[in-house]
Amino acid sequence: RTIRKLLQASNPTPSTPSTPFFPLKLTENGKTCILFWAKKLIVKLRNHTHVDLTDRAFSPSARLDLKGSSCSEEKAIFLLSNTYYESTAQSWFSLDSVHILYNRTKEANFNATQIYAPAVSSYHCQHVSSLHKYDTLLEPSSHGDNSLLWHITFIDIQIQAFNVEGGWFSPASDCASFFTPAVLMGLLMSLILLLVLAYALHMVLHLKSIEQLDEHRPSVYLEREAESEPRDKGQAGQ
Repeated sequence: RTIRKLLQASNPTPSTPSTPFFPLKLTENGKTCILFWAKKLIVKLRNHTHVDLTDRAFSPSARLDLKGSSCSEEKAIFLLSNTYYESTAQSWFSLDSVHILYNRTKEANFNATQIYAPAVSSYHCQHVSSLHKYDTLLEPSSHGDNSLLWHITFIDIQIQAFNVEGGWFSPASDCASFFTPAVLMGLLMSLILLLVLAYALHMVLHLKSIEQLDEHRPSVYLEREAESEPRDKGQAGQ
């Protein structure tokens, strides 16, 4: 009843105008419901040379099996789910896991962490990877799993699971954290400067209070009449 097919878009996506490939599209009942694109898709087994699967995933001649994929208003398989969060009063989608099937029977499973976006937006990230140098957004599902033998990296990935309009990505929610090293360094320098200014202001106010105290302090005069008393007593004794 449901027909799933890979379509080629008539125009490149606005967010990736230089890419030779177009987004992977999943359609349900003639309507696009999932968009998926990455500049690079790389897998690596142990210390072997990495394998670039970008052409096999996104080229027009790629033979992809999407028979296990589906999508609806509440759930999309890639594993993507649509959840309503009362605190934000909107629906969000999240990428839950990634699976590598090799030798037709063996599978490596990775749990996805912190990959989410509002359902009205797409998700974009420069790197989604199991490598530590890329913040490890993909983690092996278990230590006894074959996933420990594999590394997988998506470069410049963009995905949208819901509310696809006109076959284009909606404005992206980016994974880049606000607290990057440069931002943290700037905040630290600003804090140091603020502390220096606060100390300088405190010293200026303290000096002004001392000056005001000196101005209102009464002058003290000492009389020197006591010096003549011994002489007077000496003369009286003679």
